[in-house]
Amino acid sequence: MDDNGELTSLDTGRWTRAEDYIQSLLRLRRARRAHLPPPRTEPETPRFSLSTLPFLALLAGLGVMAVAIAIAAWPGNQPPPVVYAAVQAERGVAPPGWFEDAKREMHHPPARD
Repeated sequence: MDDNGELTSLDTGRWTRAEDYIQSLLRLRRARRAHLPPPRTEPETPRFSLSTLPFLALLAGLGVMAVAIAIAAWPGNQPPPVVYAAVQAERGVAPPGWFEDAKREMHHPPARD
């Protein structure tokens, strides 16, 4: 609506010419290009000092630590184990009927005071 309260006139030939379509497509293309991210500043292949070298240094450090732990844990540096003298087995003598007494006590324990 315009200021007088009347409907605005329609532009009848507005989207019928090919130039209008092409100009619209060009404006759309310019708008898309304005919102594209900037071109890459990084190289396609990463630098050796920033990618591979730290990985190799870490791998070498872990390898050195593994060898150091294996050397420290080698059992050759341990003192020999203490050998205790074997105790001679003594043959004991039990009174006759001890096994039956033990069975009776297992099934019927004596009363506790």
